[in-house]
Amino acid sequence: MLLAWLALVAVAAPARAQTTTTYSNTTSGAINSGTPCTAPLVRNFSVGTSYIVGDVDIGILATHTWRGDLRITLQSPAGTRVQLVDGDTANLSGDHFNVRLDDGAAMLVNTDGNTVNHATSAPPYQNQFRPNAALSAFNGQNAAGTWRLEICDQYPSADNGNFVRADLYITSLPANYADLSLTKSVSSATPANGASISYTLAVTNAGASPATATGVTVQDILPPGFTFASASGFGSYNAGTGLWTVGSIPPGTTRTLTISGTVNATSGATVTNVAEIMSSSVPDSDSTPGNGAPGEDDYAAASFTVSGTRTAGTPPALFCPAGVTVHDWDGVSWAAGSTSGSYALTGIGTMSVNMAISGGAFLNNATFGGQAPTRQNVVTGGLSPAQYSIFQLVDFTSQAGTVTSTFTLPTAVPGAQFRLFDIDYAAGQFADRVTVTGSNGGIPVYPTLTNGTANYVVGNSAYGDILSADGEAGGNVVVTFSAPVDTIVVEYGSHSLAPANPGQQGMSIHDISFCRPTTNLAITKTSSIVSDPVNGTTNPKAIPGATMRYCILVTNTGGATATAIAISDSLPATVAFVPGSLRSGTSCAGATTVEDDNATGADESDPFGAAHSGGTVTGTTASLAPAASMAIAFQVIVN
Repeated sequence: MLLAWLALVAVAAPARAQTTTTYSNTTSGAINSGTPCTAPLVRNFSVGTSYIVGDVDIGILATHTWRGDLRITLQSPAGTRVQLVDGDTANLSGDHFNVRLDDGAAMLVNTDGNTVNHATSAPPYQNQFRPNAALSAFNGQNAAGTWRLEICDQYPSADNGNFVRADLYITSLPANYADLSLTKSVSSATPANGASISYTLAVTNAGASPATATGVTVQDILPPGFTFASASGFGSYNAGTGLWTVGSIPPGTTRTLTISGTVNATSGATVTNVAEIMSSSVPDSDSTPGNGAPGEDDYAAASFTVSGTRTAGTPPALFCPAGVTVHDWDGVSWAAGSTSGSYALTGIGTMSVNMAISGGAFLNNATFGGQAPTRQNVVTGGLSPAQYSIFQLVDFTSQAGTVTSTFTLPTAVPGAQFRLFDIDYAAGQFADRVTVTGSNGGIPVYPTLTNGTANYVVGNSAYGDILSADGEAGGNVVVTFSAPVDTIVVEYGSHSLAPANPGQQGMSIHDISFCRPTTNLAITKTSSIVSDPVNGTTNPKAIPGATMRYCILVTNTGGATATAIAISDSLPATVAFVPGSLRSGTSCAGATTVEDDNATGADESDPFGAAHSGGTVTGTTASLAPAASMAIAFQVIVN
């Protein structure tokens, strides 16, 4: 399993004096089934102008049943041949081919659905797909001459069709360009967990380049499984954004950067790190900065696989000063097939649980408690006696299928811990992946995942790579949140070891231990000058006779409601309290509710109380919910 990690940042592209010229061929012709690819249908494009190729796209329209039978090849005047469409998808029964092939397209050609039909008119072309082999093989060549397009149907069946038209789009390079390339290597291909390793990146401007490239940047977002320590070399590297600012690279020059860190993935994990040139002041002769195309030479990757014998990890201890509330599936109900529920948690409130599936369906299996999701004690994680958990038995139709389980709490808890059962692998059947995230007030919170013997952990994801039986502990993954969290999301699906149609697979969510919320009262006191006897309210000073406003703000930054709160402020002899100046509110700016100076009356619980007696100001409130504040404001005269 390769875990690739690349995030693209917005980088301003340089102005480029490039021109795209279209060459069309509209001479129709038959594409019959069984046409030998040694004698394909040929259509040519004549380019009479000499210039250097910077980019090539080609649009092709053909009416033909069983689009997957077609093989399409483009040959340049220099004799370079690129097989753009492989024609080996015999199960692709969709009709017609209406595609603009572009290296920068997100989707690979002939992956848009086995039975999807294309339109029969172009341009504009209905679809923009990436070819099976990169068109960038033509970059840097001279465009002048005859370009040859070959189309054949390699299956001897009754599916025939016709070529309608093709449009060849060639983008020229200006006189000033650079041929930049990127390489990336890792110091060890099989490091142990905790080992120190380094990546080395090198950007080269070819010696034949006519221009110096300036403003060159490279993006290398470091993947989960590698902890950054330092970077050294040419330019500067920002580990937060992953951007290496290289700067200037003259022709024939190589700039290098070494990124050092430690391995934090478990044994068996394969971690792949990719990097790409993101910007340059001049065009590149054979690649486009920032387009995310793996086939271009400005894109590089390096992988390592963590060595060592797999052992079950030791999860961090959950520290709960106010005690623990356990959501125990043995003591609550869950109707088979239900995808939601609500549960009372002592000292916390009511938790809601919601499960949603995409790209598949929940299955009904009597052995595992009936219609999933279901409460069962067959998949036990090796616990004895067996305990109940919520089992998600699913039929995913592709590797993209997921079950997303969301646990929403009424308030943040200081920490949480739970186990997932049966995160494992069966060759040719399924390859489990689970990713766990959390949030607190909408801000992401990431847990620590601890592996079993049938899975490995990279970041906040666990991947099954060994089979574990339903009653064994090998497939267990322990999830630990050591920071406050009010929402937990468990996403269950497949990783790349799974077949294209994974079929039946399942995992279970066991009991959840929540740290009970605690209160944390933060208090601040601010002052401002209202007026003075010399300047009035215009730029007043704290001189004798000046009126000042004080505000005491108390905020509950904890996750539990604080009760019976009382504050006091003893005034110094240098000031005198202004009778009738007490005000209350939820913020200093909003402290406008009038409070009398005694400690009695309805104003003492509206919802805040305030009083002044013997040179001391007091404030009270019955409770402060999490994130709530109480403000008491008053005025004094400077003696």
